[in-house]
Amino acid sequence: MATVSVIIPSYNRAHTLKRALDSVLAQTRAADEIIVVDDGSIDATEDLIKHHYPQIIYLKQTNQGVSAARNRAIEKATGEWLALLDSDDEWLPKKLETQLAQLNKQPDYKLIHSDEIWIRNGVRVNQMKKHAKSGGWIFENCLPLCAISPSAAMIHKDLFTELGLFDEELPACEDYDLWLRITARYPVLYCEEPLILKYGGHEDQLSQQHWGMDRFRIRALVKCLNDESLEHDNRAAAQTILNKKLNVVLKGARKHNNPSLINELETLLKESPST
Repeated sequence: MATVSVIIPSYNRAHTLKRALDSVLAQTRAADEIIVVDDGSIDATEDLIKHHYPQIIYLKQTNQGVSAARNRAIEKATGEWLALLDSDDEWLPKKLETQLAQLNKQPDYKLIHSDEIWIRNGVRVNQMKKHAKSGGWIFENCLPLCAISPSAAMIHKDLFTELGLFDEELPACEDYDLWLRITARYPVLYCEEPLILKYGGHEDQLSQQHWGMDRFRIRALVKCLNDESLEHDNRAAAQTILNKKLNVVLKGARKHNNPSLINELETLLKESPST
């Protein structure tokens, strides 16, 4: 029987972490282990875990970012499958049961994700068409923006051994970088049923802390294009998106009067093949 490790990074989110943990413990198919990595929190996170969730594997580190936190848990995890959950999101009760059932029917897949329900500032909102999720060979779908939500994803541990861990040098869009690496090589399994509640609109979201998130997607795309194994059609699609993002972010850098970023982007544009 497949084993599942749940990985939850958290930084000063004791107020939402309880909801996330309770949703894991309420699963109709129990997780085999639950790992919380406290990324240097100074709130009540440690007390919450130690006093109310003694069954949780609790790891604490100095603040190093979400990628470092996830990576520490991945290295610690003993499960065959790693189910990610952000500390501000929530699983619906049949999340693990549903995904494992699909994997049992289609065992060749190494990543499964699902649709999701969006909650913004306490209100359910509809997703835009560009955020629509899908399965199969979705590399090109992953190029414009993150097409898989970490909280909806369950990943075979072998993928991290083969393709590497989360990029700790990316302060944001680290999941975008990982999805590009995976989907360039493997198809993904998709569950059309919403299995998570994804919360947004709060100030501590990474997307709220950084302007121009495409700056980090550009770095991921450059990494992707430097991979000699990238197939021709995928390379052409990635190059097209990179050029578009370079021009958009360059405009923003000029608006923000950021000389170092302007120079970096202009250099990349000069070196980038036209498509």
